[in-house]
Amino acid sequence: MKTTISLIKADVGGYPGHATVHPALIETAEAVLTAAKNTGIIKDFHVMGAGDDLELIMGHDKGVDSEEIHGLAWKAFENSTKKAKDLRLYGAGQDMLSDAFSGNVRGMGPGIAEIEFMERKAEPLVAFMMDKTEPGAFNLPIYRIFADPFNTAGLVIDPNCHDGFRFEIWDILEHKRVFMNAPEELYDMLALIGAKSRYVIKRVFPKEGHKLPADEPVAVVSTEKLFQIAGEYVGKDDPVALVRAQSGLPALGEVLEPFAFPHLVSGWMRGSHNGPLMPVSFRHASCTRFDGPPRVVAAGFQINNGCLVGPVDMFDDPAYDMTRMKAQNIAEYMRRHGPFEPHRLPMEDMEYTTLPKVLKKLEDRFEKVE
Repeated sequence: MKTTISLIKADVGGYPGHATVHPALIETAEAVLTAAKNTGIIKDFHVMGAGDDLELIMGHDKGVDSEEIHGLAWKAFENSTKKAKDLRLYGAGQDMLSDAFSGNVRGMGPGIAEIEFMERKAEPLVAFMMDKTEPGAFNLPIYRIFADPFNTAGLVIDPNCHDGFRFEIWDILEHKRVFMNAPEELYDMLALIGAKSRYVIKRVFPKEGHKLPADEPVAVVSTEKLFQIAGEYVGKDDPVALVRAQSGLPALGEVLEPFAFPHLVSGWMRGSHNGPLMPVSFRHASCTRFDGPPRVVAAGFQINNGCLVGPVDMFDDPAYDMTRMKAQNIAEYMRRHGPFEPHRLPMEDMEYTTLPKVLKKLEDRFEKVE
């Protein structure tokens, strides 16, 4: 029987402001998932926060897009939203963009990364959770994990990785997708995923002939964009990802290595600024400086018959201290630009924020210049 790991997240209330998740929200969600575990709906779970996002990690055998599992997540978020309103937390229920569950949480506000597979003899998996940024923030690290030999030595020296991987890339504005092979189509692939605000890596698969089934993903990223769902800016997307490791896949250290470079991502304050992605421990996942800078945490698990053995706080490691210092230096440099680009996003991206409401009052004051 296949195992499914579902990582479903939502911002249901910040504490204070957009900084972090109140412990009462985690406890409320845990109560819902504990009852579900006791009745056999799920096999195991872990609830945590990343920035102001409530993160539900569940192991089960119901498959991807299960109405039962998505309904369970919706109930946990609904109950947590009620608690957030009781506590008068900021933006209570912010990502709950529908009044009633309709069988699937996709398109209803929460972000989802789900992966179904036959467990190997040993099944390491890392759950990555970002705050204050967009789905395309995963493009660079996922590319480096599965396609860059300067990051992943296994692509060169491991015969099980040597043929590369197949990437599923989504055009999140036109709602289309394309499958591309690395390394054969590497340059064409980079032409797309380098435009991270539009083209997003959704899944990575083994190729035909790999020791793992070609139809079982080895990585999956949430690609929901809140402005497309709500029709206006309601917060940044704060993506999540699940990545399997070892035994024919990139090693755990190769999966984590890309985050040693604090690459620039879009989001940060009011979802309107570029800044460095800083890898942090669970306890340092609170976004404070200018509501940031953007953060990523990594929870490492061994999967055992759908149960989550862990988590290990993968970035709670002095090996990332230099990365965090570099991120702080980059944050300082970018902040000094204030409201000027490239710190502030370009106008084509700002149309999805609250800026158009500010500019509207100036429309009639523009005069044509001959």
